[in-house]
Amino acid sequence: MSAITPEIAPETQSILAYGAARSTVTGTPLDPQALRKTDAYWRACNYLSLGMIYLLDNPLLHEPLRPEHIKDRLLGHWGSSPGLSFIYVHLNRLIKKYDLDAIFMAGPGHGAPGVLAPGYLEGTYSEVYPDKSEDYEGLKEFFKQFSFPGGIGSHCTPETPGSIHEGGELGYVLSHACGAAFDNPELIVAAVVGDGESETGPLATSWHVNKFLNPKRDGAVLPIFHLNGYKINNPTLLARIPHAELESLMRGYGWTPYFVEGSDHASMHQAMAATVEHCVLEIKHHQQQAREKGNVYRPHWPMIVLRTPKGWTAPREVENHYLEGFWRAHQVPLPNVKKDPEQLRILESWMRSQRPEELFDGHGKFAAEFRELAPTGTRRMSANLHANGGRIKKNLRLPDFREYAAKFDKPGTTSAENTRPLGAMLRDVMKANMDNFRVFGPDENSSNKLDAIYQVAKKFWIEEFFPEDLDGGELSTDGRVMEMLSEHTMEGMLEGYLLTGRHGFFSTYESFVHVIDSMFNQHAKWLEICNHLSWRESIASLNLLITSTVWRQDHNGFTHQDPGFLDVVVNKSANVTRIYLPPDVNSLLSVADHCLRSQNYINVIVCDKQQHLQYLSMDEAIIHCTKGIGIWERASNDQGGEPDLVMCSAGDIPTQEALAATVLLREEFPDIKIRFINVIDLFKLQPSTEHPHGLNDRDFDSLFTLDKPIIFNFHGYPWLIHRLAYRRHNHDNMHVRGYKEKGNINTPLELAINNNIDRFSLAMDAIDRVPRLQKIGGHAKERFLNMQIECRNYAHEHGIDEPKAAGWVWPY
Repeated sequence: MSAITPEIAPETQSILAYGAARSTVTGTPLDPQALRKTDAYWRACNYLSLGMIYLLDNPLLHEPLRPEHIKDRLLGHWGSSPGLSFIYVHLNRLIKKYDLDAIFMAGPGHGAPGVLAPGYLEGTYSEVYPDKSEDYEGLKEFFKQFSFPGGIGSHCTPETPGSIHEGGELGYVLSHACGAAFDNPELIVAAVVGDGESETGPLATSWHVNKFLNPKRDGAVLPIFHLNGYKINNPTLLARIPHAELESLMRGYGWTPYFVEGSDHASMHQAMAATVEHCVLEIKHHQQQAREKGNVYRPHWPMIVLRTPKGWTAPREVENHYLEGFWRAHQVPLPNVKKDPEQLRILESWMRSQRPEELFDGHGKFAAEFRELAPTGTRRMSANLHANGGRIKKNLRLPDFREYAAKFDKPGTTSAENTRPLGAMLRDVMKANMDNFRVFGPDENSSNKLDAIYQVAKKFWIEEFFPEDLDGGELSTDGRVMEMLSEHTMEGMLEGYLLTGRHGFFSTYESFVHVIDSMFNQHAKWLEICNHLSWRESIASLNLLITSTVWRQDHNGFTHQDPGFLDVVVNKSANVTRIYLPPDVNSLLSVADHCLRSQNYINVIVCDKQQHLQYLSMDEAIIHCTKGIGIWERASNDQGGEPDLVMCSAGDIPTQEALAATVLLREEFPDIKIRFINVIDLFKLQPSTEHPHGLNDRDFDSLFTLDKPIIFNFHGYPWLIHRLAYRRHNHDNMHVRGYKEKGNINTPLELAINNNIDRFSLAMDAIDRVPRLQKIGGHAKERFLNMQIECRNYAHEHGIDEPKAAGWVWPY
């Protein structure tokens, strides 16, 4: 029985993907020859896309297709591929005509065949991978490697020349595109948004990127919203709303939408050619207004809504079920070709309908008359230098971080806001790098004490201004600090900025950095693959300052207390991840300088913004940060002998409380020998066989001993330390204290008490762990417990910590 099309209401006709082209921009810019060649180029892309999904041999169908020519395991996504290559081909025409500098981003990156194919046809792929040469054998290898063990994945992975956006996890294409356009005034970033992708939260928010582009100094983002109607197994929402509603939505976001809709090849080519050209000229007009006339305003930038059938050019029906124009075309449209002779026949007929004998010569090389449609050199989107940003990256001009040092006479007695001097340093980094450095954050840079930056670069704002904005608003159309209350969008902009060869810095509240957990995951995976590609040049590291941390979120309460991002970071490759927990100003400055100079890492810096005790002189901080872990001599008294106890800390508040605990113990037991260790580089705890920063076993044992009790006061969840150090010799004697989800509207000390990282809990724990003290420490434990109860009662009565405890300083 044949598939039956129900009767369609007249108002629904306007959102169908079938028929002759319907377009906002009219015209037929392609003459018959240009139309023929354009369609041929697109057919070649479609042929290659099918070859990648299906073929193991017989790449040009020189003989009838047989089961042994088919891959045993069929993987890939056909549904978006023809639309992606259709867009790519039409962009190429305008790149050649106007000598455009453009890159291509596929939001639905699972349609990678539609991006790989034009990259191969324009020669870049064979230049990067000579074994995928432009001949019969090279084409065979090109087909075989796709979604094949030892080959490449099925998305626009780092192995794809011209790609800086994999598109595996959906939602980030517009924010990546915007970051790429920043400070690249001639660049046009063509960003294809999938209609499934449009349903994600990050993408829905990122339509606002048009409010962050300055037409005078930045490039442009050209969104192409590809409505093919279906996801894996469902219709897409925005493909089914009324035409006027969709247009109103895009206009409401501040875009000027131009529609291209239909399935007829010839008329769709003409409509797309006219529309893309119109959009390019409109972009140029807005930029000219700003650059020549000084009229900096927010344009209603153009965008394209391209509506085509899902799996365009596939058979409409197979075995009495819809294929083209339906969700069945999303992945492998004919999944049983290896075993089903009828499906094999349909595939061969489909592939031959692309007329490969017209497209390739007898040796498998793409015909010259079609090849000439593509740009050459670095104007090819697959070879554009911006898509391999390390090739054009310039090192930052950095000030001497020592000039921002906190100065004090006696360690552990002076307090300072840890992040405020970093703000002054970042201000001067910005001042020296006004075209390749930006700071990003979700409305929190002032809250995080980094507001010194505004002395040289304001927050970017191109919307309406109110008179009150002059009263500390720090807004400017020329601003270089990017703030929006969307961690997704800010992180995406930063990643796009870094991937195109620039530098940046991101700060956010610790509890809400989890919003970008999966974005961090994807960027870490990208970097890990890039480390294995010799042609991918290194880019600047992604630097994340995690502040407003758990132990000083006593005012916001339980919802703002979550140090678990570190657990996420540890899951990723040791080759690309670094975690630093500087406890004071000078160690933070030293760490920040190191991170800003580094390449191909994700550096996570955890440091609170509030007042904290200062421990290390700048010279001491540099040495300590260089080592990443070390004994603090002035806090230790075991010199010349074995310690009774190893007290260790990582993080600002845990360090303060651990130091205070050692004082309590030394006052009660003057002969106790305590070794105090501080950890800044968390990965020092892992064995050197697991992480390049890890200590070897002998160095670890020298610090932590082979058999003495260790109390480790940690910033995050305690089990993370056990996870890192479980293979160490003295791990059985390691007792970790950290955040245990015991929080509310507490004072800082009460919060520490609730989670047993406070000085009293640590001192009582030490008595339980040191054999000698177990026999004589009963009275001391009682006193410590009494002191702890008094502090809690004081907080509940007065709403603040007991002044003596809150004002504790190092006494020695």
